[in-house]
Amino acid sequence: MSTEFSFSDARSHLTDIANNVAYKGKRITVTRKGRKIFAIISIEDLETLEAIEDRIDLDDARKALADAKKKGTSSWESIKKKLDL
Repeated sequence: MSTEFSFSDARSHLTDIANNVAYKGKRITVTRKGRKIFAIISIEDLETLEAIEDRIDLDDARKALADAKKKGTSSWESIKKKLDL
């Protein structure tokens, strides 16, 4: 659950927001005209998100390698020729 601040309120309370995020692990959503425009999260949350993204990328790369092993690959020269480059 995150706490919402309007952009102008967030600017006015940045020190408090930073302390709540850094030391209490709170997540802050900043809005403009009622629409969420960004979030402020702790470094721990960011590192977790990055680890998840890395895992997804690794899984995708493994699938691509398995697919290439199964179906074969094409040389860059043959691809450029097909695309008339």
